[in-house]
Amino acid sequence: MRIFITGASGCIGHYIVDQLIHETNHELFLLVRNPDKFRLDVSHLPRIHLIQGDLKQIQAHQSLLFTMEMVILTAAAWGGEEETYEINVTKTQTLIDSLNPAICQQIIYFSTESILGRTNQLLPQAAEIGTDYVRTKSLCLQNLSQHPLQDRITALFPTLVFGGDGQKPYSHISKHLPDEIRWINLAKWFRIDSSFHLVHAQDIATVVGYFINHPPQAPSMRKFVLGNPPQTADQLIEEVCTYFNKTIWFRLPLTAGFANFLIKLLRLEMAPWDRFCMSHRHFIHDEAVNPATFNLPVYCATVADILRSRGIPRRSSPKLDVPKPVG
Repeated sequence: MRIFITGASGCIGHYIVDQLIHETNHELFLLVRNPDKFRLDVSHLPRIHLIQGDLKQIQAHQSLLFTMEMVILTAAAWGGEEETYEINVTKTQTLIDSLNPAICQQIIYFSTESILGRTNQLLPQAAEIGTDYVRTKSLCLQNLSQHPLQDRITALFPTLVFGGDGQKPYSHISKHLPDEIRWINLAKWFRIDSSFHLVHAQDIATVVGYFINHPPQAPSMRKFVLGNPPQTADQLIEEVCTYFNKTIWFRLPLTAGFANFLIKLLRLEMAPWDRFCMSHRHFIHDEAVNPATFNLPVYCATVADILRSRGIPRRSSPKLDVPKPVG
C-alpha cells in the first residue's frame, strides 16, 4: 500500500516506520519538518520517501494525499494556543479532507488517553480546563466523530509512553527517566491512591502493524486506548524498589492535604488541569489494548522491562536533592 505518515521523526513515529520497513513492503511517504531529526537510514530503500514539510502547509501535498490508501497521523503540536489549534484541529482535518474516499482504506489517528474516561467517553474537563494540547485533541476528536470518513478512522489513545534508544528519539518520560528515578527515595515512604497504564512505543508500533493488516470494522470511528493492564502507583513504587534492591520499611498515606503541603514545599506550579488530574487520580480504562490482546509478543510488559530498555542498570538510584523551602 501507499501510506502517508506524519510525525515520523518523533518517538512513536520512528518505531512505526522501523516496524513497517522491516516487516512490510509498503511504500511509505514520511512528512518531516527537519529531515536531520529522522534517524533511520532509508537512503538504500527506494520505497521510502522523505518529504520535508510541515502540517501548516499540508495543502501543498493534496494531490499526493489523494493517492494514499492509508494515513498514520502521529504529529501534534504540544503548546501555544494558536499553534495547537492550527495543527491539532484545522490542519489535521484539512489532511483528512484531502483523502480520496474511493481509495483510502484506513486513517490511523493518534490522540491521547487523557481526554477519555474509563469507558472511553470524552471527559468534559479536557475541553474545559485541559492544556492547549489536551483541549485541542478533545476538540479534534469531536470533529472527526462527525467526519464523512469516520468509518475509516481508527483513533488510538496512548497512555504513559516510554521508548527511545540510540536510533530512535526518547519519549518525554523516557528522556528524563534517569533523573525521575531519584524520586523513588522519597516516594517509597508514601502510599499513593492513583492508577494508570504504561506502554512502550515498540508495543504501540506492533499494534499499529496489526491494525494495518486487520482494519477494525465498524460503522463509525473506532477508539482504542493503548496500554498494558492498569497498575497502581503503589505497585509501580514497589516494582522500582525491587529493581534497585531498596527496602520499604513503612508507608504513610499521601492525603490531599499533605500532597498540597509537598507542592508548596517543593514550589511546584499547578495549573487547573494538573489539579483535576490530582483529584481524578485513576486514569484507567476498561478495554486498553496491547500486543497481547491480539496474541502478539509484548516488548515491555513490566516496569523492570521499561527500566532495562532504557539502559538503567540495577544499582542504587541517584541521591535525591530536595529543594530547601524558601526563607
